[in-house]
Amino acid sequence: MLYGQVSIDPEIMSGAPVFTGTKVPIKNIFDYLEGGEGLAEFLNDFPSVTKEASLAVLEMAKKSLMTEKVLHENFA
Repeated sequence: MLYGQVSIDPEIMSGAPVFTGTKVPIKNIFDYLEGGEGLAEFLNDFPSVTKEASLAVLEMAKKSLMTEKVLHENFA
């Protein structure tokens, strides 16, 4: 299934969400940021992921955390 810049396919990375057209798990960008690395370091280490794709995924995460319904369903 495709969700913009996110792809989920049981045949790719055991179904973990990845950047569309790559085998790079979405989790990686959040791990980099959580570890204090910047977007530039992430993009340098994963050249198959574009800056546009990275920013789109971060925007998706931001939007999902801006709704009370999502917060309540996932974190309450």
